[in-house]
Amino acid sequence: MSNSTNNETVLEVKGVSKRFGGLQALSDVGITIRKGQVYGLIGPNGAGKTTFFNVITGLYTPDGGTFQLGGAPYTPTAVHEVAAAGIARTFQNIRLFPEMTALENVMVGRHVRTSSGLIGAIFRTPGFKAEEAAIARRAQELLDYVGIGKYAEFKARTLSYGDQRRLEIARALATDPKLIALDEPAAGMNATEKVVLRELIDRIRKDGRTILIIEHDVKLMMGLCDRLTVLDYGKQIAEGTAAEVQRNEKVIEAYLGSGHKAH
Repeated sequence: MSNSTNNETVLEVKGVSKRFGGLQALSDVGITIRKGQVYGLIGPNGAGKTTFFNVITGLYTPDGGTFQLGGAPYTPTAVHEVAAAGIARTFQNIRLFPEMTALENVMVGRHVRTSSGLIGAIFRTPGFKAEEAAIARRAQELLDYVGIGKYAEFKARTLSYGDQRRLEIARALATDPKLIALDEPAAGMNATEKVVLRELIDRIRKDGRTILIIEHDVKLMMGLCDRLTVLDYGKQIAEGTAAEVQRNEKVIEAYLGSGHKAH
């Protein structure tokens, strides 16, 4: 874990609430993530962590709450607006373009930050061609960075499960995000793939990126995250370092108590 003493706040979310019909899915939840941190969201099944994650990343519109990214307010009402604001997310169910190559998938991510626009694309202006070449170079660099550069020309669907996960992370990095939000990145991975994933997340953090993770694998999270928030029944029951969270009686009760099975 990083010993970063950076106090620059990347994401500050306060007072988030969300209701689905009669279910109060979130009640007054908030987090503060500093630059260079790996920040984890954990909790038993049905705790509200996926709902909170989806609110932050624009998939769900909150009923209440304030949101700041890099010191500027943003309103999470649509995924593309949140991406433009500077949050790039992956999904628990991999969402790649299966018939496109690995390189093309990453280039799609990069287009969020490009300037040529539709006219340049249609008429293939010199500016457009130069920008496309630069995008392709950057996409290849990112594939190399996540360890799958040799598969640049392979169709996404032909990659192994673990490599598809890494491709998703490369595509997220291509948007030059202020915050990378990873949704269950270890889901479905075997032990070896989890080691590789952890090394990649460590590398991204060491390079000064800021990461928010939601994950069921509590052991992985305890070893990876600088700070964690624990949710239970839509409420925040603990926040702190892994050691602080593990000692928290409310957390122990949530995971081991009568109402839940431990994961």
